[in-house]
Amino acid sequence: MISDITVEASLRKKTGSAESRRLRRDGLIPAIIYGDKKDSVSVSVNTKQITMILRSESGHNTIFKLQTPGHDVDTVMIKEWDIHPVTGKLAHADLYRISLTEKQRINVPVLLVGESAGVKVGGGTLEHHLRELQVECLPMDIPEHIDIDISDLKIGDHIMVRDVKVSDNIRLMDSGDQVVVALLAPREEVAVAETVAEPEVIKKGKEDKQA
Repeated sequence: MISDITVEASLRKKTGSAESRRLRRDGLIPAIIYGDKKDSVSVSVNTKQITMILRSESGHNTIFKLQTPGHDVDTVMIKEWDIHPVTGKLAHADLYRISLTEKQRINVPVLLVGESAGVKVGGGTLEHHLRELQVECLPMDIPEHIDIDISDLKIGDHIMVRDVKVSDNIRLMDSGDQVVVALLAPREEVAVAETVAEPEVIKKGKEDKQA
């Protein structure tokens, strides 16, 4: 999703753990800008700004502007990020340059919409297998999430990637045979079925042994 956010970046002349600690004390984190057939650049960015972007509804799929002194304004996304193992705070970010005229492949969250009668009335168990789907589209067409309506799901039903509906300017890249969500029978029924089947297996085993 394209936003109107602009993040100010400063060039980094020093690297290493000591410099990274100094930056974090000042409310900054080290970052790398790369991609779009240009040289990578080491910068520092405001920790709160990047954290807010990651926590927004579009999260790391947010496309925003990055202003670096002496460089053109870059259009970027947060490609990778590290969390400090002790403090739990953002520690580093990789910022990927985006060309607005070239299609991108990106993972988009799956949002289940509605309430299945198979769960509400039948007591079925809903299993959400794929929580993200990879799409290919222009940056301006990247959705915040992909909605899948599960209202009509009955016990034994499933929705596969090939069943997911998206706009014509978005292409799903995952295999169509993958199950996104399935509605299974209540666990009690499965447990009873396994219990009933067990003596038959044991009996058959004894008969085979006697033979």
